[in-house]
Amino acid sequence: MLKNFLLLSAAILFGVTPASAPAHPGSGTGTPQETKPSATIYVKPAPASTQKLYAVDCAMCHGDKGDGKTDLATGMQLTLGDWTKPKTLADKTDQELFNAIRNGKDKMPAEGEGRAKDDDVRNLIIYIRNMSKGTAAEAPKPAN
Repeated sequence: MLKNFLLLSAAILFGVTPASAPAHPGSGTGTPQETKPSATIYVKPAPASTQKLYAVDCAMCHGDKGDGKTDLATGMQLTLGDWTKPKTLADKTDQELFNAIRNGKDKMPAEGEGRAKDDDVRNLIIYIRNMSKGTAAEAPKPAN
């Protein structure tokens, strides 16, 4: 009898709890809040896999450092932006970059979902944006 009571109590507890929780975290009202799409995509970076993805799929045209000066780009008569300069991507949202990478742009092939998941592409955007911060990572100059 006690066993049946405990099972019934557990079933009621688990059945009622999700219905009483807010539908949208932080809203407290149980109704979804309207959200605007963010211009910036936040994903925890995965440096090793992101560097590998960039090296395999991007570097041959955009260069190892992202300066866009490669023999392949020159041979294809491409003028690519220099991602080592902050102003190059300053007017591009992460969503615009995501769309260009996922769907391709001009002569750039699409990075299909079979090759990279959405989070991989988002991490790639973070990686590309950080190329312009490379000057901060240089070794300090010795003091005179």
